[in-house]
Amino acid sequence: MFQEKNGNKKNEPRRDIFAELAKIKTEPAPLIKVRTGDGKGPEKDEGTLTVDVFEDGDYFIVESTIAGAKDEDLEINITNESVTIRGRRERKEEVKEKDYFYQELFWGAFSRSIILPQEVDPENSTAALKNGILTIRMPKMSRQKQKKIKVKDIG
Repeated sequence: MFQEKNGNKKNEPRRDIFAELAKIKTEPAPLIKVRTGDGKGPEKDEGTLTVDVFEDGDYFIVESTIAGAKDEDLEINITNESVTIRGRRERKEEVKEKDYFYQELFWGAFSRSIILPQEVDPENSTAALKNGILTIRMPKMSRQKQKKIKVKDIG
């Protein structure tokens, strides 16, 4: 018998949360797909990128693993408050569905949009692709909430 917090006795065994988490960690993650389209043409499956977003002094940094994509296959759009990464990676060899044991990689179009915690300067942002890791560096905007100005006598 097990006892609940409220004092009631229960015959059900407690699940071990750590065993459940270990099971989740060892099972393959489902492929994340997004349906895209404008409603006028056919919809397409689009993969979603995983990202790390962090700050480093005066910069926000976005990193994403984009193995299999070339720099010319990527499009990055940055506004003052967000960044969007779009791209495409193609499989070089065709593999028949019946030949797969596991299929976790996504081939084709992908994208990810991120709302940033503070405004950035898109004009001075940079992006680099090295060893399959995309790194986007965006300088934070330092807008003062209050500014003192002098009044000129013009007349």
